[in-house]
Amino acid sequence: MSAHYNHPGQALSVYPTPYELGNHNQTTTLDLCIPFYQKLAADFPQILQFSQIGVSDNGIPMHAGVISADGVFEREQLKAAARPVFFNNNGIHPGEPEGIDACMALVRDFCTQPERLAALGNTVFLFIPVYNVDGCLNRQNTSRVNQDGPELFGFRANGRNLDLNRDFIKCDSLAAQVFNQFFTSWDPDVMVDTHTSNGADYSYTMTLIQTQADKLGDGLGPFLRSTMLPKIYDDMQARGWPTCPYVNPVKVTPDDGIEDFLEVPRFSTGYAALHHTIGFMPETHMLKPYADRYASMRSLVEVVLEFTVTNAAQIQALRAAAKQAATQKAQWPVQWKADHSQPSSFLFKGFQAVYSPSKLGNYTRLSYDRSQPWEKQIAYYDHFVAETVITTPKAYLIPQAWREVIARLRWNKVELHTLAADQTMQVQSTHFEKIGSRSTPYEGHMFHDTVEITTQTETVLARAGDVLVYLNQENARYAVETLEPQAHDSFFRWGFFNSVLEKKEAYSDYVFEDSALEMLEQEPELKAKFERWKTQNPQLLSDQDAVLGFIFANGKRHHEPEWLRYPVLSVFDV
Repeated sequence: MSAHYNHPGQALSVYPTPYELGNHNQTTTLDLCIPFYQKLAADFPQILQFSQIGVSDNGIPMHAGVISADGVFEREQLKAAARPVFFNNNGIHPGEPEGIDACMALVRDFCTQPERLAALGNTVFLFIPVYNVDGCLNRQNTSRVNQDGPELFGFRANGRNLDLNRDFIKCDSLAAQVFNQFFTSWDPDVMVDTHTSNGADYSYTMTLIQTQADKLGDGLGPFLRSTMLPKIYDDMQARGWPTCPYVNPVKVTPDDGIEDFLEVPRFSTGYAALHHTIGFMPETHMLKPYADRYASMRSLVEVVLEFTVTNAAQIQALRAAAKQAATQKAQWPVQWKADHSQPSSFLFKGFQAVYSPSKLGNYTRLSYDRSQPWEKQIAYYDHFVAETVITTPKAYLIPQAWREVIARLRWNKVELHTLAADQTMQVQSTHFEKIGSRSTPYEGHMFHDTVEITTQTETVLARAGDVLVYLNQENARYAVETLEPQAHDSFFRWGFFNSVLEKKEAYSDYVFEDSALEMLEQEPELKAKFERWKTQNPQLLSDQDAVLGFIFANGKRHHEPEWLRYPVLSVFDV
């Protein structure tokens, strides 16, 4: 165990954490956690400021803390001084609580160990002790099906049964709405969001997801891949906690290689990337003892913090450059995919995969034999390429009717310009050709997995109160990746605009039969399209609803301009 982990006995006796008081297989409760920080803040007011930042869907207070070596806590004052900010988020999944417990001990040590506090230098340590407070109160020991301890723990979902690590864009929960505003107000340089993994068996206690370097882009991505990650891995090895990339097998077992996790913006690290923040999601291995998971998590947070403190100036300079680059990007990637043509390799320590007949059914089951460890180089697919790239418009025009979208842009500090008067604009409109949606709800939404579009140029009347989002701003990335419908986690994909996918008017077949004949005579394009349809679908010619429905949907006479037309418009010439 690292020497960094030793604590003065006096601090332990006065400010012990519930984990330290127990058998090292117990985690704190929310009712013990929050008073613990409140007492520290009261006893060390020049070191720790701890306060409520909002409430959850169940009305439970949410808290955050700030540690500063010189007693300056005011956010605007710290930002004006360009102070580096390191952010530690815990308890998004309270059934994965080692980060909650480790943060309590680390904050206690900042308060009671002057040398540790001084080592922060100019850097601010920002933390949320328990993000999903609803789930933290829902305690049992069975929901984490394959996890070894602790004895009792919280539940993954919040009071609305939402997974908060899928909610950063759609913001269905009050917690996510609070988080969006809290995160963008502080604008952290580096974030560590603590988790426990599910998946294969292997020797590592700690695995690591980082903001995907290619997707992070600009100078930050290469710095993360070539400088920051190697140092983190080396330091974790030196502390006795060898670490590997998150084990995301390309097939069934790690033997055939692993692939970087594509942390799209619904996840915390993907969300952080929208704001040019380097994000880490440490995932301790579920099958390791809780004491080991706790100790390795504490080490990981300390290692990333130490790197941030040492390299703060360079990180801040790279972030500033990335923000500046965002103001003048001619093109934006909005979808990414793994590039299997250029794998790296990783010296991996695994266990032999064994397949044997199941005692439950007529199939073979997978298990891992820990008596047969192996170590070898495996393929590591850590490079991604842009799959869809859009040409950057000068602005987006958002009709004021879509207030929930406008609100989320505001929460994320996107600069908006509200039109003071009506005006005509030439825009590029987007029309949906094909949409593939999930057959069952995903986090409360019928998520659109695939989106195919066409575009056209038209002139529209923008009304007073509508909103222009100019993209020559630092927060352009958030705007692009939420407003471009093809982007991985766009507002459209999450169903914010589903009402435009529904045609509002219908027909009575006995009356429309005659109108349909007239339309075919008067609209040559419709007639040609109908003839092609008949050739391609001869089996449907006996289905009156199919025939009339095709003519009704494709004809001009009863066309509804709003139907299948994306309300957010791209403006290329303002």
